Amino acid sequence: MNKEVEERRTPCRAVITGYGSFAPEKKLTNEELAKMVDTSDEWITTRTGIKARHITSDNESTAFLATEAAKKALAEAKLDASEVELIIVATITPEMVFPSTASFVQRSLQAKKAWVFDLAAACSGFVYGLSIVQQFIESGRIKNALVIGAETLSKITNWKDRTSCILFGDGAGAVVIESKEDGRRGIIYSNMYSDGDCWEALNCQAHGSRHPSNRPLEDPKKIYMEIKGREVYQQAVRRIVEAVTECLEKCNLTMDDISMVISHQMNARIIESASKRLKIPEEKVFLNIAEYGNTSAASVPIAFNECARSGRIKHGDIIIFVAFGAGLTWGANVIEF
Repeated sequence: MNKEVEERRTPCRAVITGYGSFAPEKKLTNEELAKMVDTSDEWITTRTGIKARHITSDNESTAFLATEAAKKALAEAKLDASEVELIIVATITPEMVFPSTASFVQRSLQAKKAWVFDLAAACSGFVYGLSIVQQFIESGRIKNALVIGAETLSKITNWKDRTSCILFGDGAGAVVIESKEDGRRGIIYSNMYSDGDCWEALNCQAHGSRHPSNRPLEDPKKIYMEIKGREVYQQAVRRIVEAVTECLEKCNLTMDDISMVISHQMNARIIESASKRLKIPEEKVFLNIAEYGNTSAASVPIAFNECARSGRIKHGDIIIFVAFGAGLTWGANVIEF
């Protein structure tokens, strides 16, 4: 580690002690989707790497998914909900305009001690959340936190638009982070960036103050997500490469030191392109997009949960989380697991 990173080290480290994920039982395969829009399994798989996605039922909300993932993470950490001090829910498909989705998660868990809020950074939300908790723990402000990424993107998807509906799914992932005097384990370094000039590349415009609910929309389709695929592809590859490169440089690491890179699962082709530029060996890139599609803020914690539980990473390994999303937003975390 270089001097800058060594100076960041404190007696209290933000250590991931529990993790869990939850996905709706209902699945929508490419073959089923091909009956709804003009597409095919071959067309979707070739361009995105996606084979299926999980879709919520009418009575499964974002808070429900988040709560189920949180329960698993708390059980893994052996931490009672009554002891949780902070809950962050990263989401762009909140339970409602207000109160926050995190408020409903707190209520369901009966985590009365926690203060809570939502974080709207789209696909980068979970990565942002880890960085925020890192600061609170290292400063001594809190002893533990729940960071959750949860999305019900199917509820704002235009199922007649094949450019977007093939991409998105629903799910949630959560981690428990605790303050530990545990040597080098924990979050080592984080970076976060944004560029509001490119907001139109990924957006969902209704029903905020620009297009309020009491005014008819000029374009009814604005209730759905909009995506400019080519622009997103180019920006995503560039920003992922930049974020990971910075992590390696700031921490005086090489890719040989990294056991796994867990990227936001936006598109397998984007991840493959970024990995080639970074010269990351294929075995060090975790992919589960085929099963889940793009679940925005939920994708990194869902992938991390599967990666850890499958034995692909072990305690002591150094891993990198990286994400890119609407805003535009992007960022990464270096973690000694």
